[in-house]
Amino acid sequence: MKIEITEERENQLLGRKEVFFRLKHEEEGERGGASPSRAQARDALTKKLRCNPNLLVIDRMRTEFGKWETVGYAKVYESEDRLRAIEREHIIKRNFGGLSEGEG
Repeated sequence: MKIEITEERENQLLGRKEVFFRLKHEEEGERGGASPSRAQARDALTKKLRCNPNLLVIDRMRTEFGKWETVGYAKVYESEDRLRAIEREHIIKRNFGGLSEGEG
């Protein structure tokens, strides 16, 4: 799986970096690669951006039918407190498996 950052910008007001990315998951074989999971995409983005995995949130990912690439939007926060204050609860659950305040 190859990852390409298509756009990156600082949002100083919200204390985060906003990243638009493209994952190419083409593999050898007839059918190509399967669409990556959110966990696989988070892992690849964490390595590419060299950031703390607890501060990275993938907001959305989309794979178009018949293509072997996924496009998405992620945010890297300055602190965990900032992330919890700004992000919607369902996005936090998608990315971190529904951890409550004291569990992570």
